Amino acid sequence: MENWTADAAENFVFEKLAKGSARQEADGERSYKKYTHVRQSQRGSKPYYTCVLWWVGVALMGLGELGNFAAYGFAPASLIAPLGCVSVIASAVISVAFLKETLRASDILGGALAVAGTYLLVTFAPHTTQHITAHAIHRYVVSWQFLVYLGVEVLLFCVLLYLYKRRNVKHIVVVLLLVALLASVTVISVKAVSGMITESVEGNLQLIYPIFYVMVVVMVASCAFQIKFLNQSMKLFNATEVVPINFVFFTASAILAGIVFYQEFYGLALLNIFMFLCGCLLSFLGVFLIARNRPQVKTERPFVDIGQVPGRRCTDKVQPEPSSLTYGSLAGDKGQTESST
Repeated sequence: MENWTADAAENFVFEKLAKGSARQEADGERSYKKYTHVRQSQRGSKPYYTCVLWWVGVALMGLGELGNFAAYGFAPASLIAPLGCVSVIASAVISVAFLKETLRASDILGGALAVAGTYLLVTFAPHTTQHITAHAIHRYVVSWQFLVYLGVEVLLFCVLLYLYKRRNVKHIVVVLLLVALLASVTVISVKAVSGMITESVEGNLQLIYPIFYVMVVVMVASCAFQIKFLNQSMKLFNATEVVPINFVFFTASAILAGIVFYQEFYGLALLNIFMFLCGCLLSFLGVFLIARNRPQVKTERPFVDIGQVPGRRCTDKVQPEPSSLTYGSLAGDKGQTESST
């Protein structure tokens, strides 16, 4: 680990703003795809997957996620995770520009706070570089700090999973804490895989070590279960609740994982740590203001209740009682059923 010069730190800030905006790009492309769905539904003709605009959104979203993955190989995880607030700002802007959503005062205030928090994060984040090699990952895995952290995390995950599955505690904090605990493992493995790939590209081959493939398996498994619990939270709760809380929990778990596993705050001045945490707090508040009380899209009912048809009264039962002889037959077949008996 080596300290950067002033010029290198300046280049680092510029590069990480670009790299961190990869998450912004990915979230923006989700809004872009949503815009395509809206346009296609208004036309009511071809399926959405036949639209070129939709495929452009898919390609750009994949490119953004690829850039977000690559960023972990160049910058501290404690910096990349909080920069996800930029994606929320981008999503709000694109929603106003393309989806014609209303720009609220809370959106402007939240965006301003998120931008101020992003500036503090980039300015006071750890400006150090790490060479993520297989030997370094081995050393981090067996360190006592990580072993204690992993033990506490596994214990907490088991307790939350017991409450969620056995006790049927469907609280948003319980579900999103499960997501956050898995996210911390995901961040550790993603940075390890991305860092070792970066080292291999630069000539220091790391793909021959088993730890690389172990981290790949951990990354895929943690991502899969993280998506599973996140989808369940979206089914149980409103998106305006899930988005800000998940962002706070994910960011906190990613920062903690970077501090404990990769020791990213080692040697950092107390003032830098304080200002960095202030930047996180401003970003959290900004995301909350942007996401709160956002109106939900209401779809029209594709059917008409027969009881609401003018001049018609519904007197027949749609389905007779199971004990009736006409059970399983249409209303017009009632007479035929009775005559056959």
